[in-house]
Amino acid sequence: MASTEIIVCTTCRPPGASRELPAEGLALFEAVQDALLLCGLDTGEHQGLQLRGLACMSGCGRACTVTLQAQGKFTYYFGDLAGDAETAAQVIACAQLHHQSPDGNLARNARPERLRSGILARLPPVGQEAA
Repeated sequence: MASTEIIVCTTCRPPGASRELPAEGLALFEAVQDALLLCGLDTGEHQGLQLRGLACMSGCGRACTVTLQAQGKFTYYFGDLAGDAETAAQVIACAQLHHQSPDGNLARNARPERLRSGILARLPPVGQEAA
């Protein structure tokens, strides 16, 4: 089964946020990274998940943004997220659902609360026939 990659925009800032303060996207990336390490990425609890930071995912008006993607699965792009530990935990929980789903489909009611809204895109797997 392909790994689910969690991509967090590290330069995201809510509209009007000062550029002199650290980016909230970086805070979210670090919170996800810390949660993965704390909860046992090395012990296999989060096996099948990978984390990557990316400078700018062009969701600036909807900061903070996160993408979940895996080979052969739907890709999800979320915005309007907070850069805190609770959001990080919910991003990881949603990534686990994505990893366990055969096609990456994430039913709205099955997603953790903070990822039920703020969806910016749901993209089909590369090469999938249109329905």
